[in-house]
Amino acid sequence: MTVTLLIQNARILLPSGEFISGDVSIAGDRIAQVADTILPTAGVQTIDAAGQTLLPGVIDPQVHFRDPGLEHKEDLYTASRACARGGVTSYLEMPNTQPLTTTQATLDAKLKLASERSLVNYGFFIGATPENLPDLRTAQPTPGIKIFMGSAHGALLVDTETAIEPIFAEGDRLIAVHAENQARILARRQQFAGRSDPKVHSEIQDAQAALEATQLALRLSKKYRRRLHILHLSTAEEAGLLRQDKPDWVTAEVTPQHLLLNTAAYEAIGTLAQMNPPLRSPHDNQVLWQALLDGVIDFIATDHAPHTLAEKGKGYPASPSGMPGVETSLPLMLTQAMQGRCTVAQVANWMSTAVAKAYQIPNKGAIAPGYDADLVLIDLKTYRPVLRHELQTKCGWSPFEGWNLTGWPSLTLVAGQVVFDHGHFNDTVRGRPLQFEAG
Repeated sequence: MTVTLLIQNARILLPSGEFISGDVSIAGDRIAQVADTILPTAGVQTIDAAGQTLLPGVIDPQVHFRDPGLEHKEDLYTASRACARGGVTSYLEMPNTQPLTTTQATLDAKLKLASERSLVNYGFFIGATPENLPDLRTAQPTPGIKIFMGSAHGALLVDTETAIEPIFAEGDRLIAVHAENQARILARRQQFAGRSDPKVHSEIQDAQAALEATQLALRLSKKYRRRLHILHLSTAEEAGLLRQDKPDWVTAEVTPQHLLLNTAAYEAIGTLAQMNPPLRSPHDNQVLWQALLDGVIDFIATDHAPHTLAEKGKGYPASPSGMPGVETSLPLMLTQAMQGRCTVAQVANWMSTAVAKAYQIPNKGAIAPGYDADLVLIDLKTYRPVLRHELQTKCGWSPFEGWNLTGWPSLTLVAGQVVFDHGHFNDTVRGRPLQFEAG
């Protein structure tokens, strides 16, 4: 193929985890060559990346983009702009939209919507209900089945072992669980009724509620040898469980907010800190970090779940749970790397390579010939604060507002096309539907 783009003088992360100073050539939508020096040819667009680091594009494996049906909070266009600014070149989106993504027809409709609106690549989970077992086995393309064991309502709430077990028993598609024990949550809501401080959210949906649901999911996964992924792990207790008992076919993720925020955030930002599962203690932060470093937790997701400031301002418990995250996740983690808590190569693995491996997404997650040219060029020398007026997410706020971060993307490429360049967007770019070799 003919080379169409040449990135020169970058610090390039290789699949080995090592860095080289060199060039990357792109032919159409694929990486053609990675070398110390690649001579440009006539007509090829060149990008001088001197002083910057080139990483594989982030794959965010858990987002809620609210489209269709809840577009006043977010839509696939605004969310994908936020992705591009944050270096996220692909995402896996959850089924709790309106209508719910629970059938082939609703999955197809969402894929069509994304083809029209999304600037980056996309995949959509199919949601489990007690009634849609046939769709859960056959709907495609999808990264897997999402089960809300708690913190949900309506058809997507599948909160008893009697309802959950048939989903594990039939088929072989990956199952991703939001693991909270709904019965315990409801009982504790009664116990703490009358409390209106948002910090009580972390007491109502406590560590035991999370642990009990994770234990159930793990037990069913082992019984049927069913591929299981535990979404947004939040507690030291769950990390301890997986450290002792984690089969090869089980993976887990953690969010930047569960690594970097804790219940002290309620004092600072009130209901903007409210999410499901809730923020935990500083001790949980530390244990989750160690579990991530040790490989007990496999990768990072944002659980980007925006609500408007007006909705968040209603006061607890009327305020909804969720916070945005795709725009800040990579700078947050790279800032931690620059502080010595991890390495840049580890961040790239947690936010790209390991996700592509777990969901069996071909040709993504590495900078190597033949791989898709989904790339992000980052500046690790400059620190800039998170500023509300710069955010692309429609909700217009971040729980990390004011944090001074490095590793902000200067350039984001999707399938070899520049979609974000030093604050400017190419709104003509459209991402592609992700393929999943297991599904």
